[in-house]
Amino acid sequence: MANTTAVYARIDTNLKDNAEGILSQLGITPSSAIQMLYSQIVLLKGLPFQLKLPETKAFSAEGLSRTEFDNELKKGVDSIKAGRTNSTEDVDNMFAEEFGI
Repeated sequence: MANTTAVYARIDTNLKDNAEGILSQLGITPSSAIQMLYSQIVLLKGLPFQLKLPETKAFSAEGLSRTEFDNELKKGVDSIKAGRTNSTEDVDNMFAEEFGI
């Protein structure tokens, strides 16, 4: 029998459930996934993915003319008038579904 040891980690319940659901569909146990991750860390001598902040395309009014700024505001007002809005609960659910948070 191989010499093994336990690894304990506390993670968000929803994240765990979402990840384990995907692993199950792939036919991979959580232990196997952790074994794969650790094997890649050893092989690569680091994490097997790049750590960086996500790129954001946040709106910035800096550098806009008054007309361009007014047009951007009008887009938002038009969206509200057309009923293209989401409640904070809907937004929270979208983030939970997409990112497991």
